[in-house]
Amino acid sequence: MANLELMRTLKREAETQIVLLILDGLGGLAVEPGGPTELEAANTPNLDRLASEGTLGQTVPVGRGITPGSGPAHLALFGYDPLHFDVGRGVLEASGIGMRVDKGDVAARGNFVTLNANGAIVDRRAGRISSEEAAPLVSKLSEIDIEGVEAEVRVAREYRFSLILRGDGLEAEIADTDPLRTDEKPLPARALDAGSKYAADRFNAWIAAAQRVLKDESKANGVTLRGFSTNPALPQFPDIYGLNAAAIAVYPMYRGVAQIVGMDVIEFAGETPAEEFEAARANWSQFDYFFIHIKKVDSLGEDGDFEGKAAYIESVDHLLPDLLSLEPDVLAVTGDHSTPARLRSHSWHPVPLLLWAPATVRRDGESKFGELFCARGGLGTLPAEELMPLMMAHAGRLAKYGA
Repeated sequence: MANLELMRTLKREAETQIVLLILDGLGGLAVEPGGPTELEAANTPNLDRLASEGTLGQTVPVGRGITPGSGPAHLALFGYDPLHFDVGRGVLEASGIGMRVDKGDVAARGNFVTLNANGAIVDRRAGRISSEEAAPLVSKLSEIDIEGVEAEVRVAREYRFSLILRGDGLEAEIADTDPLRTDEKPLPARALDAGSKYAADRFNAWIAAAQRVLKDESKANGVTLRGFSTNPALPQFPDIYGLNAAAIAVYPMYRGVAQIVGMDVIEFAGETPAEEFEAARANWSQFDYFFIHIKKVDSLGEDGDFEGKAAYIESVDHLLPDLLSLEPDVLAVTGDHSTPARLRSHSWHPVPLLLWAPATVRRDGESKFGELFCARGGLGTLPAEELMPLMMAHAGRLAKYGA
């Protein structure tokens, strides 16, 4: 396991640059036994070349058999033990859109949902309404007044919003209200310990008011909340690793997890991988570590779109020469977790990893980037939090340990 204090002790300066390229939900499954996964079905000549020049492996985000959420999976990739540093999705989402979450505030990520006449959920994402459609709804929700607390709500992206309650006596050990399936009613916010009962009651009052406000909407006529959390005050990434770190991400949650660990979040126009790579180019001389997050691979997996997920991986592969032209010293390509289209959800399967560092890597003889090849690659199967020390070492940024 990675040791943050050891990293802090061993870090050293070097004129090298590291890129961590995350294709969210990269890992997949074959549709039929013996068939290719989405990554294996994709035509990826550039990734395959890097695989032949680098070394492959698999990461386990949290633990074998454990299906990870996006927050802990990203923390692991940044070198934080996700079982020790527990950060709720509510704080990550809120931080990613510029909301301030202080210690003692409680943040939650909200989804607009579609409810039937009986109050059961028929669409957990309200038809994936756009941010433009969500904005007037959030404006109405902003007018809700709950006794004893101050509520702040903002659009996050599309059907998602962020909600923060501020006031005395709020604690965040609260169960999600999303049942994670359709044909069931949203759950109440339930306190998981005695200290969180007051906050849970306040959230339930807000939810009841929100239902009244939204009851006549055709798509977004309900809400669910999850990821109740407060600011965890994590050790800061630049202090641990001595890196001037930048994050390039479109979705708020991933911007939030980067911001919470102390990375600079780069603002840029657009939302495509090409525009993300261009943002890296525009800021290349200012940073020595880039976290670049590409979301849609995961979204297509959750939609069950095997061909679409494979095609999107191909589109990123096509753009890779633009990123490689910046001449990073170390490039790691992986996902935060697996999202097989066959399962339409995150899964516990190990995640493919490609580590490319021309000056120092030992080639393992594999020639294609895919699950089968990664499973027998030279890096083996490792905890995701061990990737940061590997990248640091290949970048010449770790001193020797001991005499």
